[in-house]
Formats: sequence, C-alpha cells, structure tokens
Amino acid sequence: MSQVKGENQGMLRGEVLAVPKLSHHNHGVDYYLVPFRVPRLSGAEDVVNLVVSQPQAELWQPGNWLEVGGEVRSYNNRSGQGSRLVITMLVREVLQAHCREGENHLLLAGALCKPPVARRTPLGREICDLLLAVNRPYGRADYLPCIAWGSVANRCAQMEVGDRLRLEGRLQSRQYHKMVEGERQTRTAYEISIMNLLPQSEEEE
Repeated sequence: MSQVKGENQGMLRGEVLAVPKLSHHNHGVDYYLVPFRVPRLSGAEDVVNLVVSQPQAELWQPGNWLEVGGEVRSYNNRSGQGSRLVITMLVREVLQAHCREGENHLLLAGALCKPPVARRTPLGREICDLLLAVNRPYGRADYLPCIAWGSVANRCAQMEVGDRLRLEGRLQSRQYHKMVEGERQTRTAYEISIMNLLPQSEEEE
C-alpha cells in the first residue's frame, strides 16, 4: 500500500458527562478520559470518549458545554472487556461553548486497508462498511471503521484496498447486543459516518 498523507481534523460541540478519569501515562504526560455527549438534529445523540492531557478542572465539569478540536484516534483493547477496537478523540484545543447545539464534524484522509463490505437494509437502502487507515506524522496510523449510506455507499463499494479516500463525516456511537457466556450484554460501537466524499488535496495528487 502506498503511503498516503494523513488528514485528521475534528470539531465537536457538546456536554461533559463526567469528571476526567486517568487513562494512561505517555512520555511524561498524564492523559484523561472524558465521556462527551453530542446531540444530533434528529434528537438522537452520540456519546463519545475524549482523551485530554492535563485538563483544567473548571472547564471539565459535568454539565459544561464545550467546543473541542482534535484528532480521531484508535487503539486495540486487549482487556477482553468491551469492543476490541476503541475509538476516541484526542483533544488539542478546547473552548467554552457559547450555545447548546451539538456540532460533530470531521475531515479525514487515508487509504482503505480492507475490501469494502456492501449490503442493504431490509427496506433496500444501500450501506457500505469501510476501514480507513489514517497516517500520523511519525509513522503510525489510526484504523477507523467508517459507514456510508445511499449514493455515497454505492461509490465506496466500487473502491479497492489501497485506494485513497478523503471524506467529511461525523464521529458517532451506537449500541448493540452480544451474547457472552449465555448472557446478553449491551455494548457500544464507535464509527465514522461518511457524509460526503471530497476531492484529494493537492499534496495527494
């Protein structure tokens, strides 16, 4: 697979649901996990996990509405509990929000690392599942599950492994049920909902 210049920008506006909880320590910096609620226009909502370094206590209080900018990150969960692929947003910037309307906007560019999986809903609407590899500046990559609908899904289904893809979308959460040792468990999956496919940037031409 040829190397693709990564693009990974996100902006969320929503509500802090809990105080930051220590997640991990890396290169001398403590990182904290914060659940963050982002309402949709439809009335549904996405609850996503933010990763924040050295959070300011006065900003990160439950009930506060914030605007955050950052990058979508993925890592493999080897604990045996919950989803194996964990998706978060690494916060680079944060501001107090001036309104209480949800905002959820991503720009991503990378390469397909698995064949697209096309299917249809029972009502016949087209869906396509993708796995996008978005390179980081220092050699690693984030592997992000994506889903497309309708005409966008049809276009995505024609793509092949290694094809470059640049998209506009949102980070969404959805709940599903899984049977574990005879017990029905509710779990949460995170994915990128593709809204539009965009032209490649000049650097990728």
